[in-house]
Amino acid sequence: MLSSVHGGPDAEGVPAHDLSSNGNACGPWPPALHALRTADARHYPDPAYTALTRQLAAWHGVVPARIVLAASASEFIQRISVAVALTAGPGAAMTQPAHAYGDYARAAQAAGLVITPDAAQAALLWACEPSSPLGQPQPDLAEWVAALHCGQTLVLDEAYAPLRLHGAPSLEGAALERVWRLITPNKALGLTGVRAAYAVAPADAPPALRARVQVLAPSWPLGAHGVALLQCWATTDCQDWLYACRATLRGWKARQVDALRHAGWQVEPSDAHFFVASRADGVGAGGPFDLQNVLSALRRHGIKLRDGASFGLPGHVRMAVAPPATQDALMHALHTPKARA
Repeated sequence: MLSSVHGGPDAEGVPAHDLSSNGNACGPWPPALHALRTADARHYPDPAYTALTRQLAAWHGVVPARIVLAASASEFIQRISVAVALTAGPGAAMTQPAHAYGDYARAAQAAGLVITPDAAQAALLWACEPSSPLGQPQPDLAEWVAALHCGQTLVLDEAYAPLRLHGAPSLEGAALERVWRLITPNKALGLTGVRAAYAVAPADAPPALRARVQVLAPSWPLGAHGVALLQCWATTDCQDWLYACRATLRGWKARQVDALRHAGWQVEPSDAHFFVASRADGVGAGGPFDLQNVLSALRRHGIKLRDGASFGLPGHVRMAVAPPATQDALMHALHTPKARA
């Protein structure tokens, strides 16, 4: 079985300077933090989540039946993979971007889906834009949607769309209506410890698939804190705050990229609040560049980066855009002998 690899805290605890996960470095949003602290956890939520579902539906301009709540994006990835496998039958296939979040393949493997590079043959197609780890538009996404045929399900993972710093989405209007949109606000709100997500089903999603996705959900997938987070998300005040965050993050990103390039690192293009980087010359202070030694040395300095190997990019790291103080700590650590080796 494929292993689960994530950024964030590890066996050593929470890093003092965590650039390995993609939470909003401007966060958390204070009203959301207040809502979590005051959430009433004494009772079960409404098992139908009536008020929340109506709020999210109104926010997206869709009927409530198109809103599918999930315990997290990862939980929904597992659930829809199983639902597609059951609906499509034995031998059904899944396709994904060349470099992608590992849970797509793990869920496919668990559901018995065959992984194929051929989108035309896949029952389940995964897209992510901006992509992870590269933070780039997904090539051919609009063409994938235009070519969708009966029996195919395309899920667009929008985990990083709220913090797109450059560029524009590949899908809009009628094309966006043809895909499942998976929305995970906790990264944008700087509150990744709260697991809550939802999907907006396509207008013409097959009733059998939609029913399976719903019936496969556990009872009460969201607790009181997940409900509070999503209620905060679907508000104008929250989106206004995110607009200001994007301006701040653009400035921080330019500073961070410039510092890395001056330190001998190559930074790949990215539209998002994170990017992939590697040593431009492949050489460290003591000879050939050893990324694992560098990552270990940085972790001892309280700094964590995400190894790109799990994304199919060995020798590269994915790092989040960080505030200037964290950038300075990173650059200081990178100039120590062990971190340069």
